[in-house]
Amino acid sequence: QVQLVESGGGLVQPGGSLRLSCAASGSIFSINAMGWYRQAPGKERELVAIITRGGNTNIAYSVKGRFTISRDNAKNTVYLQMNSLKPEDTAVYYCNAVFDVIGGRWGQGTQVTVSS
Repeated sequence: QVQLVESGGGLVQPGGSLRLSCAASGSIFSINAMGWYRQAPGKERELVAIITRGGNTNIAYSVKGRFTISRDNAKNTVYLQMNSLKPEDTAVYYCNAVFDVIGGRWGQGTQVTVSS
């Protein structure tokens, strides 16, 4: 059983920063890509950022220059550093990992609220 456990969400004022973490645990198979998605109320889930095993990244245009994705392969952990947060970044943020053997898995989600 593989689990993705997210942490680091919360309430922050506009212009502030948060760092999300997502650690994979359990019967870990080799992980290919890891990434973050978000879903705001009434909207579809969208890609925020993704990073491959080799470190190649793809960042959504809406957050480019403000968000940075990184991963620690030894710890099976992916991070999302979010700076200059805006109210429109408010959403539930979901971690996703694509394992070589068992395919994709989702975390439970962590709420990020940007408000004064």
